[in-house]
Amino acid sequence: MITIENLYFKYDKNPIFTDLSLSLKDKVNIIVGPNAAGKSTLLKCIFGLLPAKGEILWDDKRLSEIPRKEKMNLMVYLPQQDMAETTLTVFETVLLGRLESLAWKVGDDDLEKALTALEALNIDSIARRKMNQLSGGQRKLVSIAQTLVRDPKMILMDEPTNSLDMQKQLELFSIIEEVSIKKDMMFIIVMHDINLSSRYADSLVVLKSGGEFYSQGNPKEIVTEEMLKEVYGIEAYVMLNENDIPVVSPIRSVKDTIAQ
Repeated sequence: MITIENLYFKYDKNPIFTDLSLSLKDKVNIIVGPNAAGKSTLLKCIFGLLPAKGEILWDDKRLSEIPRKEKMNLMVYLPQQDMAETTLTVFETVLLGRLESLAWKVGDDDLEKALTALEALNIDSIARRKMNQLSGGQRKLVSIAQTLVRDPKMILMDEPTNSLDMQKQLELFSIIEEVSIKKDMMFIIVMHDINLSSRYADSLVVLKSGGEFYSQGNPKEIVTEEMLKEVYGIEAYVMLNENDIPVVSPIRSVKDTIAQ
């Protein structure tokens, strides 16, 4: 479980978080909110890329006090940016995710884990291709495979569906759902797509513009017309599908209503 207590962080003189407290304990935790809500910043604070004040704990242990090697085995951070174009093959790139365990001679276990990650994302057919020959969406899937191959306890993902078409988005979240259960792995994911988030989140965290905590819980309870108006500034219909998952149909910006 991740516990955040009284988090404070600012860029230059602009505070992003002033007193943010929340707990993340479900398998698939998705953070949503409008632009400038601090979603990506929160991931970087958890991973330790930004020097935030306050407490960030993993099972009551301060993340800042965990040794580097132990921390690398505990969590992986996947940023928004696609992987760089290199002359390495897809398989070699994914295998580098096992860097901490690699020796001069690559072990069978490392090779098997790399292949399994490629198969899970249905990209084993391009294992021999070079990274500089791939599309942006393919490179995104390779970076996710490289993340999964390390078998961490927790994966932080910032907009992992960027560059992916609708089919690949659904496939990715089906894999996340499956991996979270089979490997008892926690995911903390930043997303913009409220419908995709509602479908797959065990727990939805909503941040308002300015880094203010708004609500957290089951999507069915959290995604309401009132929340969309107060947080996103839109009027929308919210309907429950046959599986009691909220589906958002935007109507208009609240600003448009005021202008009329």
